[in-house]
Amino acid sequence: MAEVALFFSAFLAATILPFSSEVAFLVALQNGMSSFNAMVFASSGNILAIVVNYYLGYWLYEKTKTKLKSSKIGRHSLACGHKYGYGALFFSWLPIIGDPLTLVAGVVRLKFVWFVLIAGGLRVARYYALLSF
Repeated sequence: MAEVALFFSAFLAATILPFSSEVAFLVALQNGMSSFNAMVFASSGNILAIVVNYYLGYWLYEKTKTKLKSSKIGRHSLACGHKYGYGALFFSWLPIIGDPLTLVAGVVRLKFVWFVLIAGGLRVARYYALLSF
């Protein structure tokens, strides 16, 4: 049951809700959850949520593409997203700014495989780093 709670806390933390999965991760470890289970459930929840964010952004682009492409700021924003999008994903693990970046990745249509490898890999690395402390 603790694993399911950790999964959902990690999922919610990767949305725009102000929630910390790191605290839930550390509490789970302190309460005797194995490092392997904590890594699997926290990482899975977090990665699933960033995939949801990506597809929400993908859908959002479909609803707003005409407006984005018709304005100078919209065109500039899309161009910056394409130019710096993959580099910006290296900040997607950070609190506050990271989760909106996963949504923007969908809006600018970054390649999904690279999105998951970069953003998902950094989410796993963050939990792994917590194990070291």
